[in-house]
Amino acid sequence: MLSNHFQDGMETARLLWSGVPSLEDGEFDGTGISKKIDSSGVESLDYEVIENYAYREEQEKRGKLFVGYQVVLKWFLALLIGIGTGLAAIFINISVENFAGWKFALTFAIIQKSYLAGLLVYVLFNLALVFSSVCIITHFAPAAAGSGIPEIKGYLNGIDVHGILLFRTLVGKIFGSIGSVGGGLALGKEGPLVHTGACIASLLGQGGSTKYHLSSRWLQGFNSDRDRRDLVTCGCAAGVAAAFRAPVGGVLFALEEVTSWWRSQLMWRVFFTSAVVAVVVRTAMAWCKSGKCGHFGAGGFIIWDISDGQEDYSFAELLPMAVIGVIGGLLGKGIVQSAYTLYNLLAPQLLAQERAKGETISFGLPLLRKCSPCPASEVECPNPPGMYGNYVNFYCKNGNEYNDLATIFFNTQDDAIRNLFSAKTIHEYSAQSLLAFLVMFYSLAVITFGTAVPAGQFVPGIMIGSTYGRLVGMFVVNFYKKPNIEEGTYALLGAASFLGGSMRMTVSLCVIMVEITNNLNFLPLIMLVLLISKAVGDAFNEGLYEEQARLRSIPLLESRPKYQMRRMKAKEASRSGKVVSLPRVVKVADVVSILRSNKRNGFPVIEHKRSGEPLVMGLMLRSHLLVLLQSKVDFQHSPLPSDSRVGSFPIRHVSSWCFIFNLPSFSPTNSRGDLEMYIDLAPFLNPSPYIVPEDMSLTKVYNLFRQLGLRHLLVVPQPSRVVGVITRKDLLIEDVEESDTELQSTSVRTQHRNYSIMSRSADAEQPLLNGLLVQNDLTH
Repeated sequence: MLSNHFQDGMETARLLWSGVPSLEDGEFDGTGISKKIDSSGVESLDYEVIENYAYREEQEKRGKLFVGYQVVLKWFLALLIGIGTGLAAIFINISVENFAGWKFALTFAIIQKSYLAGLLVYVLFNLALVFSSVCIITHFAPAAAGSGIPEIKGYLNGIDVHGILLFRTLVGKIFGSIGSVGGGLALGKEGPLVHTGACIASLLGQGGSTKYHLSSRWLQGFNSDRDRRDLVTCGCAAGVAAAFRAPVGGVLFALEEVTSWWRSQLMWRVFFTSAVVAVVVRTAMAWCKSGKCGHFGAGGFIIWDISDGQEDYSFAELLPMAVIGVIGGLLGKGIVQSAYTLYNLLAPQLLAQERAKGETISFGLPLLRKCSPCPASEVECPNPPGMYGNYVNFYCKNGNEYNDLATIFFNTQDDAIRNLFSAKTIHEYSAQSLLAFLVMFYSLAVITFGTAVPAGQFVPGIMIGSTYGRLVGMFVVNFYKKPNIEEGTYALLGAASFLGGSMRMTVSLCVIMVEITNNLNFLPLIMLVLLISKAVGDAFNEGLYEEQARLRSIPLLESRPKYQMRRMKAKEASRSGKVVSLPRVVKVADVVSILRSNKRNGFPVIEHKRSGEPLVMGLMLRSHLLVLLQSKVDFQHSPLPSDSRVGSFPIRHVSSWCFIFNLPSFSPTNSRGDLEMYIDLAPFLNPSPYIVPEDMSLTKVYNLFRQLGLRHLLVVPQPSRVVGVITRKDLLIEDVEESDTELQSTSVRTQHRNYSIMSRSADAEQPLLNGLLVQNDLTH
């Protein structure tokens, strides 16, 4: 397959021609060799289909059978992504629950004999798990640090951050999450699961990992950036579905939060992938309920069923609920700003020291609270150490007593949240305990923001929000004196408000909260607090993921352009009109010189007519030039075009695409004879790049660039003539012979040749190029 050979050749040429700069940003030494400034170098992705001569020739050779094979392979990969992500989530959850269960059981057994010995065992257990996670990240998979959502969001936005989708990143994310979450840090495993699903999707799309000899040629059907983007989108939705057991929420999360480009065909596959994840997770949980998974029982996967909670609410309760939304917006704004400041002021070593101090303090805080007698209910009290339950006996002298603050601290975060959400448990927690936990955990969450381990913010956010939400609920219960008001309901609203105030999500978060609580009665209330908290947070700063992307120097194109772009034109943003262009027939020596001295990834190709007037033929990518230099098959001695007939080129370059599939060892230093040769770029350039007039507002350019997922945008003077007008009617072309297929690098929509979308005059020509826009020009 020509396109697959071409993609393989591009990757191989990039490696072999490592001496030629290939990044948008970087420094160069005297010989033109690229020098990386740091390990966080990023490069834009080519999501646009390059419809050059080789591409069109390949599409003509493909029939219905091949198109059907591509469709079946896409759905099969969606199935594998769902199964793989579900199994990864099961492994992480079982491991975390068992490590936490062993830790609490051992600590509680020792603490009855010696408090200091119990403290020592508790701290050492946590340090061992966290240290293992840190070692994995620092020595094996640095790209697995953090939640990974900003990096994946950048990838789907068109930015490739080095190493984020490698096999070692996947391994580091899985085992690093087990260590960091099991070690008791104020972070969650839900964000890393999104990154895990994206890694699984990317690896399956490229057939596995060739470096570790885990690859299959049967799956190597999608190697282009465009195809991998669709698979990574499925992986993101699968990660959310696995983390929260919320398949619909996973689809909406991918649509609202991480993707910049969407279509209906992709929606179907994303929904199918999330459904597969839900089935896999449900099957695993049913199997674990028999006791075969150790301490993993009712806990583990996030599902807080509060269908037996508050069923109705009065109009008077809307005011305290709105107050919860305001608190969520303010605290969400505060954690974003505080974490950003600490990350810039304190070194990671100091952050680690502060976290160790906080861990020691959290172990001693429950001693400040008196033990309470167990209530007369069917719930087991006190709770056996290391197992799910509402009541924890922490250093209580009487066997039928519990410590309310220890019930929050000495549980996994999933179980602690379930306790805070629980209904029919009024007076289980005191206001003093909730306030102490809120201050302590909020501080730990801020410090953990810059941790070099896999760290999610969903569960810590739910913990913080449910704590102050329950505090407000206690006030409402005491003030209104109504028996139907549940503190757990306000804990749920508090969790939603804090997530909305920090992450600034609305629709997807609302659906996720409804799915994990299994109670539709709370839908209007969740919508209310989300809207309020997001509005309050947006009034102060950007969301958590946007700030994380800024810290990691990921140039995201957000959904809304900057306000000052309204007063700017496309010409002003195109780097002062300085464009490095190529002639149609270019000397090999000139190509090598341009690549060594210039760091751009796209070069307009200009041809001069007989009258001397320049004509823009298209756009040539750096990666394609590297392939041509590597193959040498299309070198020619003549400086004249290889064929003067319009739309007709010799087929000798086809053999070069096949030759690229098995490239020999090559040195970037061409022989003197090769440097004197010429290349006709016409068969290989993109003949239909996106073009905008120089007077178009930068806001309109921004929206076009982002919504189409572009990497380059040509800026030209105002056209001198109109060659046709396209209306909606011209685009409603019915194909009676073949069904429509997706316009990707693997298939195109066929059309009848007797249709004409627009009329073209014989002397129609493109105006002279005036500038070239890339993504960096729009991120100032």
